[in-house]
Amino acid sequence: MSGTAQFPAETGADGAFVRQRYSIRDRITADGSSGFPAEAGRYHLYVSLACPWAHRAIIVRKLLGLEDVIGMSVVDPLRDERGWAFREGAGHGPDPVCDFQFLSEAYLRTDPAYTGRYTVPCIWDRQTGRLVTNNYPDITIDFETQFTAFHRPGAPDLYPERLRAEIDEVNQIVYREVNNGVYRAGFATSQAAYEGAVEGLFARLDWLEARLAGRRYLVGDQLTEADIRLFTTLARFDAVYVGHFKCNLRRLVDYPNLWAYARDLYQRPGFGETVDFDHIKRHYYMTHDQLNPTRIVPMGPLMDWDAPHGRERLR
Repeated sequence: MSGTAQFPAETGADGAFVRQRYSIRDRITADGSSGFPAEAGRYHLYVSLACPWAHRAIIVRKLLGLEDVIGMSVVDPLRDERGWAFREGAGHGPDPVCDFQFLSEAYLRTDPAYTGRYTVPCIWDRQTGRLVTNNYPDITIDFETQFTAFHRPGAPDLYPERLRAEIDEVNQIVYREVNNGVYRAGFATSQAAYEGAVEGLFARLDWLEARLAGRRYLVGDQLTEADIRLFTTLARFDAVYVGHFKCNLRRLVDYPNLWAYARDLYQRPGFGETVDFDHIKRHYYMTHDQLNPTRIVPMGPLMDWDAPHGRERLR
């Protein structure tokens, strides 16, 4: 027996959540060969502070010092049947580029026949008057590899060539069973689909706990794209995924290494300052009416993200 799906178009006959393919997939290139050259002031990034996929782009933009190169707008955390909206309020406001009221307007101006969900992050090109991409993995990779001429002095190399094969491999595993795994659990409409997603999720969290026992970072001896992709899921895990998505076999704080690793990242510039638990909790608990029809936002959990993590000893 299956329940009612939050996103019917992305729910299979077996009750499994199948994320839509991101169809706007042009690339920004340093040499302009894609038709979209990396230029300062040309592109505008639309994000939600609640969304883990968008949060990746926010962190990378900040770490690389691209704030004055690529503009950014934050949508309101409450999304209804009209999609993400630009509203007045703390941390967000009107769209400064085209005066859009809803993000859907950017999608439909790009492609009047567009029928998918209107998702963040996405990048608008001021010159051509259209979206370049809504494919979130490409966005951070392009920031890291195509905007190097605009990186701040001393910016970290988050996607070093010598580690790319391993980063890509780890990213694929973490995406399938952790980043998207929590959604496959939360949006499942059958018991079997839910249990399969949860089992895969916690098996992979156990694997990550063991991997991080003797190393500070997921790949190599430095911060990389792989750490950023995992962090945005960990930051939301106890706040929303444990309860709202029923990922409750264990909490993040029950994993000594993962919890210390998450705090290690949180306490660095570009990480903790970009986490907005108010936006995160209000978005999840107030917009998924099939999962939380009362729209009540939990008060907890209480977590000390600033507690010492002790991972400086690891090399």
